[in-house]
Amino acid sequence: MAQIAIKKTLDRIPGGMMIVPLLLGAFFATFLPETPKFFGSFTGALFTGALPILAVFYVCMGASITLEATPYILKKGGALFGTKIVVALIFGVILGHFLGEQPVGSGMFLGLSTLAVVAALNDTNGGLYMALMGQYGKPADVGAYTIMSLESGPFLTMLTLGVAGLSAFPWPTLVGAILPLAVGMLIGNLDRNMRDFLSKAVPVMIPFFAFALGAGLDLHKVWQAGLMGVAMGVAVVVLTGIPLFFADRLVGGNGVAGVAAASTAGNAATVPVIIAASNPVYAEAAKSATVIVASCVVITAILVPLLTAWVYKRVGADKASGAE
Repeated sequence: MAQIAIKKTLDRIPGGMMIVPLLLGAFFATFLPETPKFFGSFTGALFTGALPILAVFYVCMGASITLEATPYILKKGGALFGTKIVVALIFGVILGHFLGEQPVGSGMFLGLSTLAVVAALNDTNGGLYMALMGQYGKPADVGAYTIMSLESGPFLTMLTLGVAGLSAFPWPTLVGAILPLAVGMLIGNLDRNMRDFLSKAVPVMIPFFAFALGAGLDLHKVWQAGLMGVAMGVAVVVLTGIPLFFADRLVGGNGVAGVAAASTAGNAATVPVIIAASNPVYAEAAKSATVIVASCVVITAILVPLLTAWVYKRVGADKASGAE
């Protein structure tokens, strides 16, 4: 039987395994909104089952995080992780003061919200970072993502929104947001075979929860949020890339690893809907935030490799990325 290169085609698209299913789900939500009710059963559940799939996703993601980190990895990963969180907190506080929990309702900033900005800034595209460090860094730089992967999930975004003075989340909700990741980490570190078993499921689940997320979006609003998403994607690279560059240099690097971390993870697009499910006051903001953050994933996936290669040439390909 003739083969169609579906996966290879999706892999060629920045964030394709996330973006394409998300847009497919949005197509059904916009033009065939009765599809889930018409089919019901498992098919209907696939349109509405983002949260259960994400719960399993974060258990498997947690299992892939190892606690066996060298001092260099702790120093490098900690510096980049801390910088991303501080930047997100600063902008969360500033925007929270002016926007509160609701999105901008009109004008060129239509759809922009504190939730969208914090979610886009908080989480680094780990696959992109590790690929770039594999080319421009060294194994220890790749390993730094062990620490940075703690950004995954909605916990830090919930924490940032609370610290920013916006509607907070009760402690059971905060614990519930990080519990699947923590359980996965515990299982993966207690048994390496379970780590190997569970971590393989991480990429498999991405298109499924992406489709379910897209099934809650209206394509009539996507183009507006998409334009804002392009601007946000550029802003993420600039606003996080500069401080990450200097943070990397402060811990002995040459700045390349910092620039390579100035991206938005595909997982971040799932955060707004989880936040809204935990606190309904963010329900309106989550609609546009999901599309804006998804756009950031694509834009940063295009810009960060180009910028990383440029910085690598500027600092000198012969310079080490940092002392062990």
